[in-house]
Amino acid sequence: MQGGARAWAVWAVGLSAYVVAVLHRTSLGVAGLDAQARFDIGAGALGSFAVLQLLVYAGLQVPVGLLLDRFGSLRLIVTGGLVMAAGQALMAFADGVTGAVLARVLVGAGDAMTFISVLRLVPRWFPARRVPVVTQLSGLVGQLGQVLSAVPLAALLAGAGWTAAFVSASAAGVFVAIVALVALHDAPDRRVDSGEAVTLRQLGDDLAGAWRHPGTRLGLWTHFTTQFPGTVFALIWGYPFLVAGEGLRRGEASALLTLFVLTGMAAGPVVGVLVQRHPLRRSWLVLGVIGANAVGWGLVIGWPGRAPLPVLTLLVLALGLGGPGSMIGFEFARTFNPPSRLGTATGIVNVGGFVASLVSILLVGLILDARTGGRADYDIVDFRVAMSVQYVIGAIGLIGILRTRRLARARMAADHGVIVRPVREVLAERGWFSGERIGKG
Repeated sequence: MQGGARAWAVWAVGLSAYVVAVLHRTSLGVAGLDAQARFDIGAGALGSFAVLQLLVYAGLQVPVGLLLDRFGSLRLIVTGGLVMAAGQALMAFADGVTGAVLARVLVGAGDAMTFISVLRLVPRWFPARRVPVVTQLSGLVGQLGQVLSAVPLAALLAGAGWTAAFVSASAAGVFVAIVALVALHDAPDRRVDSGEAVTLRQLGDDLAGAWRHPGTRLGLWTHFTTQFPGTVFALIWGYPFLVAGEGLRRGEASALLTLFVLTGMAAGPVVGVLVQRHPLRRSWLVLGVIGANAVGWGLVIGWPGRAPLPVLTLLVLALGLGGPGSMIGFEFARTFNPPSRLGTATGIVNVGGFVASLVSILLVGLILDARTGGRADYDIVDFRVAMSVQYVIGAIGLIGILRTRRLARARMAADHGVIVRPVREVLAERGWFSGERIGKG
């Protein structure tokens, strides 16, 4: 039976693997300043570590999605966990740039296998009415990995040191891989949910079919635009920005990164319920998240001098909405594609946010280096200029959303006879713009 105690237990096992994957993914963010000192590198080189990691992650999403449809979640989650653990072990003992680069490649490769594999478990184990909420829960609870990197990993770096911190992260990866191997099942009626062997032509047809549907591309642009501001902040530049730019103590910066995660955890169920109740208005939730991020950064960038803590808190609260917003992209993939190509469509969507993130991270690092001559001697003005590049990336994503939303709605009308009426027209019909409604306000 779908949705019972066994379903929640299996989901929890898969989710634990994702939590540790997020720990691995964001570990370089809290270790950024330590990495610059250990490897004697500038902001551009540090940013390139994260860019390479995300490039590997994004580049593998579609191949991993195809593999997921063929081999199931269990095999990919276990493999991904062990690959990430190997990367963190290598990072623990790396004393040069080459070793560090290879370590982040391994982390990116293992990370690429984890999240979409967990998402594929949800419709297998839960009834359709619960899928939007459980999908949101998967994304937001997984962000506890950021808390693990922002608090205990940061404490280990400051106390026991670099090697002990990354060895501990590696050990956590091995542990969750073993737990998944023992306890995870792909579906209620079978341990391994393997698809039939397919030809390259069939794989190409699945990929082309998923891409051609404008709903899949709407999911990609949704993920592209909502996810990258939070990823840029949590993965690499938020901690240096808060400490070196805004002058906060390390403990205060860690607290704000934790608040970022908690905001997503609080907002996720609300977004999931709204998506469940108003499936034809999902894009408006996305646009609201984009607007909140733009306003949050606008306040901080436009503030004269260093922004006070309450303003930085507002920024973090706005950025925390990005994770739940990006999960709506996967809902577009799920509802606009048949189950047989869900892994492929999910992989396409997941490319979006990480491509936007890696481009933003690289540009921020290059701008900081250009302004400081490659020295880790940053002023708040340097960060303001560098962080402003996010508006360019966001504008590109917003154009993509508006275009593909129009195409997806036309496809829904043609295929299913579903007409999405303009919001203003619906509100006017309900009396929102009439004097009578205002008088009742």
